[in-house]
Amino acid sequence: MDAYDQGAGADRTRAPEPEPAPEPDEPIDPIDPIDRADRADSADPIDPSDVTDGTGRADRADRPEGSREAAAAPGAEPSGWPRPSQPSPSSQPPQSPRPSQSCPSPSPSPSPSPQASQASQPSQPPLAGVAALSLRYQLVAALALAVVAVTVCTHLGMVFLHVAPSNTLSKQHGKAVDDWVYPEFEQNWKLFAPNPLQQNIAVQVRADIGTADGGVRTTGWYDLSAEDGRAIDGNPLPSHTDQNELRRAWDFFVSTHDTDNRPNGQRGALSQTYLTRIVLLRLAREGAAGDGGTVQRVQLRSRTTNVPPPRWSGEKVSDQPTYRVLPWWPVPDARPARDAKTAGAVQ
Repeated sequence: MDAYDQGAGADRTRAPEPEPAPEPDEPIDPIDPIDRADRADSADPIDPSDVTDGTGRADRADRPEGSREAAAAPGAEPSGWPRPSQPSPSSQPPQSPRPSQSCPSPSPSPSPSPQASQASQPSQPPLAGVAALSLRYQLVAALALAVVAVTVCTHLGMVFLHVAPSNTLSKQHGKAVDDWVYPEFEQNWKLFAPNPLQQNIAVQVRADIGTADGGVRTTGWYDLSAEDGRAIDGNPLPSHTDQNELRRAWDFFVSTHDTDNRPNGQRGALSQTYLTRIVLLRLAREGAAGDGGTVQRVQLRSRTTNVPPPRWSGEKVSDQPTYRVLPWWPVPDARPARDAKTAGAVQ
């Protein structure tokens, strides 16, 4: 444009551009640091080359900060450069820091007083018993309880050995046991069986049979205890008769007779009759009399063998059986009673 004017002969010169008036000096207040951080986070990064002054010309990156602010037009802000208002510190009171919007801080709660905290805590119950004592008395109480416990256990052990059957401990410490028990703690009863069974006793019987032609024959020995044993072995529910009938009848007879097989009381005859009836029922079940035969008398004996002791025991026992043979017992004639019963049934 200037070249065209000069070529046309116009004697015109371009008027110089007026210089921008300097901005009035305004007091600059300090900017709130939290507000500055918020604005810095929200503002886009600014390229120094994009910052222009009031004339529309871009600032140079190497232009000093003072000249850049002086070249700005009054009342105009550079584009892309946020400029916060700066109030005077003397005219406005200082602002309190504002919390960040992204992370609000909770308002501090007033701390409770010591009296309130003590009143809110539950009261503990007072200690009782041994725990309420001092350490010295607690040790004394623990020692006394230990002595009582040891004494009670020792007393129970001594009484147990006193009433128990003879064993290794009672044989080795028998004198100490007697000194502890007698005379204050004497026991006149037995907690366990006084004489546990250490023998196998088998009851056997034989009979004189009257035959139909008027003769008499003697049977062999029937082992009645062995028959009961065969009935019990392998049977999950054995009969009470097979287990106890013959055994209890023999014990009853032995307890009511002496070694010479004489009754020692009024129950002697009863025990003999009871044992005879059991034997006759067993012989009838075995068919010992045969066809037309009659049992005239019976004889019983016991065969006793010792139970072998365990290997760790030094006890020596005999393995030979011993016998106790009873005399012959006559059997009442049952033929007349049987004939009378048969005749009454026919009538």
